[in-house]
Amino acid sequence: MLTSHVQPFIKNTFPTERNIGGVTLESHVTTRAVQFLKRKRIPFEEVRYAHEEKGADFAARAIGFPLEQTVKTLVVDLGHRKYCLALVPGDRRLDFKRLAALFGVKRSTLTDTVTAERLTGYLVGGISPFGTKHKLPAILDEKVCSYDTLVVNGGQRGVMLKMTPKDIEMALQCSVAALARD
Repeated sequence: MLTSHVQPFIKNTFPTERNIGGVTLESHVTTRAVQFLKRKRIPFEEVRYAHEEKGADFAARAIGFPLEQTVKTLVVDLGHRKYCLALVPGDRRLDFKRLAALFGVKRSTLTDTVTAERLTGYLVGGISPFGTKHKLPAILDEKVCSYDTLVVNGGQRGVMLKMTPKDIEMALQCSVAALARD
């Protein structure tokens, strides 16, 4: 449940302070996802919140953003050691049969936690489609493309990136298709 002390922190970088030899230094905590987007010069706004539980529902409530505009990044097993990323709205479920048909495979399933973390280099609850350890094809659900702004995980629990659907498409060079069901 969302508690009243959870307030989003919105900034492009997240400063932290370190004290070394009596001198306070400010450094910036960043993720591979943020570095990836900066290298590609893709605009985004970083939104941080107190991560208390996994899931798009909690993240959306914590930052005060609509669940249907909060994108879940799912790591999907296509069989024969092939995987992809499916980006679907937080209020909908992935249609695994439809995704399998798009890739021309018999079936698709959600990967286990260990495989998802190994392929992306991110912890479940913080998986971003940007800057994954292994390059994985990505597909963005067409429903989210009708919104001006989306939030997608930034590669760390409690970090979301606010972006346009076109910028997500451009950054990932991904396809857009009907992936989700109610």
